[in-house]
Amino acid sequence: MIEVMRERVVAACDGASKGNPGPAGWAWVVSDDGGTPVRWEAGPLGRATNNVAELTALERLLAATDPGVELEVRMDSQYAMKAVTTWLPGWKRNGWKTAAGKPVANQDLVVRIDELLDGRSVDFRYVPAHQVDGDPLNDFADRAASQAATAQAAAGSALGSPVPPPSSGAPQPKAPRRRPAAAKRSGGASSRTIKAKFPGRCPCGRSYAAGESIAKNPQGWGHPECRTAEAG
Repeated sequence: MIEVMRERVVAACDGASKGNPGPAGWAWVVSDDGGTPVRWEAGPLGRATNNVAELTALERLLAATDPGVELEVRMDSQYAMKAVTTWLPGWKRNGWKTAAGKPVANQDLVVRIDELLDGRSVDFRYVPAHQVDGDPLNDFADRAASQAATAQAAAGSALGSPVPPPSSGAPQPKAPRRRPAAAKRSGGASSRTIKAKFPGRCPCGRSYAAGESIAKNPQGWGHPECRTAEAG
């Protein structure tokens, strides 16, 4: 638990799914008063959706922090945030049914989060993901969740784990426009680029939106530049 002497704890949480659904992981991180990460934890989920990973990350963060201390949670999941701050009251009134009368997805996780939020002060703050000048805590949680999803292994400060490696989404030199041998070196990945019909998550851990250009690499569909980077 976080020390009760602190008046406010600032934290971030994130989830990742390599394929959505696919190998998934969750992570949370707590900072000191200066904004530096001081405590974190990440874990695997086997095969799960991104939404399950996001909700699990929030549930684990709430369970690991002192309910008597005010908590600020930074997260980049609109779904997870709205689920517990906007939609949840209506779901409870409707007997855990959506406005369309369908069962609430991931109800067990939402119920658990609702229980953990009861009687405590939590300030949720949305922060955009994968921004050059984005939130450092969210970036840390994103990298830790992505690593847990890929490795399918637990990690964290209590385990003496090293901090998660830098994001593959960091600015990198542009690859040459033509690299005929690239597909062969990457294991036969297609050079074809298409528009994504649905949002998803690249094997590198970053998300892509519907309508965004994507290409296939050995681990699945994702950003064209990630396919090129692997090939090199």
